[in-house]
Amino acid sequence: MSTAPNAPRIPLRPRAPRSPGQRVTVAVAGAVTAVLAVGAPAAYATLESEQRSPAQTRRGTSYIETRLFFGTERPDGEAQVTDSQFMAFIDRHVTPEFPSGLTIQEGRGQWRDSKGVIERERSYELILLYPSSEATSRDARIDRIRDAYERTHAQDSVARLDDRTFADF
Repeated sequence: MSTAPNAPRIPLRPRAPRSPGQRVTVAVAGAVTAVLAVGAPAAYATLESEQRSPAQTRRGTSYIETRLFFGTERPDGEAQVTDSQFMAFIDRHVTPEFPSGLTIQEGRGQWRDSKGVIERERSYELILLYPSSEATSRDARIDRIRDAYERTHAQDSVARLDDRTFADF
């Protein structure tokens, strides 16, 4: 860095050390500034509301995304639910209710059971996507799927997560 020959020198103050959380905030702020500086599109989100500014456009149609989480361990020490048993369950209970499509992901999960024990198990995540206008009629179908899995495979519960979204196919 060069300065003019007669320019006054301003001493630099040492910066106070930052906590790890502050470093992340600075890094995120810097990344956001960099994105905005090059004119890339930016997404705006608030925790207070789901409203968007008029300048923002939504792509696609309003949908509900429902995720169901199925465990495979059985409480009485019986053999865990196999892939073929799970897929037979999908064919019998889910596909007839959601013939337009679905997604299944395998995973590992953990949760605290009804006795307070931390359970770690192989699991499946079922993702269902359907128009928001069908949310009321789909709700009972989804609960029947959850109940059927709990009864069929001796499960304490099947977790459910719903989120409003937009989809474009």
